[in-house]
Amino acid sequence: MKKFFSLVLTTALILSASLAIAAEAKRLTFATGGTSGVYFPLGGAIAQVISAKSNGMLSLTAQATGASGENMRLVQAGDVDIAMVQNDVADAAFNGNAPFREALTNVRAIARLYPEYLHVVASKDSGVKTMEDFKGKKVSVGARGSGNEVNCRQIFGAFGLNYKNVQPIFLPYGETADQFKDRQLDGFVFTIGTPNPAIQDITTAQDVVFVPLEGSKIHEVIKQFPYLVADAIPAGTYKGQVKPVPTLSVQAILVVKKDMPDDVAYTLTKTLFENLPDVAKAHNKAAEISLDHAADGVTIPFHPGAEKYFLEKGVLKK
Repeated sequence: MKKFFSLVLTTALILSASLAIAAEAKRLTFATGGTSGVYFPLGGAIAQVISAKSNGMLSLTAQATGASGENMRLVQAGDVDIAMVQNDVADAAFNGNAPFREALTNVRAIARLYPEYLHVVASKDSGVKTMEDFKGKKVSVGARGSGNEVNCRQIFGAFGLNYKNVQPIFLPYGETADQFKDRQLDGFVFTIGTPNPAIQDITTAQDVVFVPLEGSKIHEVIKQFPYLVADAIPAGTYKGQVKPVPTLSVQAILVVKKDMPDDVAYTLTKTLFENLPDVAKAHNKAAEISLDHAADGVTIPFHPGAEKYFLEKGVLKK
């Protein structure tokens, strides 16, 4: 009988301890993106792994949102704790630049996640091989006022191009792909993750030229817009693209509320970067997340908790 009561007591103590740990878990809401994009499933994978690997300290719940712009406003208002955003959108929001009407300064960075490359593509028949060759050509620059169009304006200016010496066509990705396949466009610019299905479809149907963004002019662009990063589309990403294509990229980054406790932000950062293989098992985009590049293109202030972890790892210097 004594053994029985001892076993019952031991079991009760273990259960009580487990419940206490669960009760102590900090519950965090994680804003991602639309259900058909990358942010939502990747955010779900990150939430699952951090919840499972933080020793009961954190419990993350991912939710679908309208992505970057909305996410910055949600974090600013304190409606969510964590969010995924593009770094150029974060920069514009934090500094109160268009399309934001006021500075959203209640947001801090945790880390860069992965790059979204500028794809500059021309039809082989157009004769375009360099950026300067686009003069007089029909080029889809993305939907009017989109982040894609903003990137076009940034790189066009460096190469002496503008909407007077180029024929800009303002189309979203799907319509751009359709018109390009119908030979109604000479080229297009997509700011997007790889591999992009629309470009994959195009390259299986026709020969294209991936126009490189390289040289001293690119350094000038980065100096002016420091959230852009010199990068390269990996070789073999698309049919016929046998070599890496030098380009620029914006970055998908992780942000949090400014008033998140330092120990919570530290644990969030540490758990993510020390369990990346587990995240990659759940979503292949996580294979592009790297501690070595965790600060790339981040222009808004880091949260002190994340900064502490990166200082420990040598990613940031005092």
